Amino acid sequence: MSHVLQQLTQVLEQRKTADPNESYVASLYSDGLDKILKKLGEEATETVIAAKNGSNEELIYEMADLWFHSLILLSHQNIEPKAILDELERRFGLSGLEEKARREK
Repeated sequence: MSHVLQQLTQVLEQRKTADPNESYVASLYSDGLDKILKKLGEEATETVIAAKNGSNEELIYEMADLWFHSLILLSHQNIEPKAILDELERRFGLSGLEEKARREK
């Protein structure tokens, strides 16, 4: 896992016990899953719009927000980013069609 991802994971974990009045992430945790999911949906929409606008700068900025909020969701659900990386590694070398067929069995 990258150094940045490890650091961010640690910070997000620490924010679980932070004061929601002093930390944006702590306030999301405090507001619960629905608030986190709403924010994730907003970020996904903004990422799509950025891609449609054709600006790489805007897309990078919005994708960073989307990844960040995805990491908040994972942390809230007590899932380490490594689990996602492991799943991606498991899929490496499989065609998308083959992977989909395996899930449908």
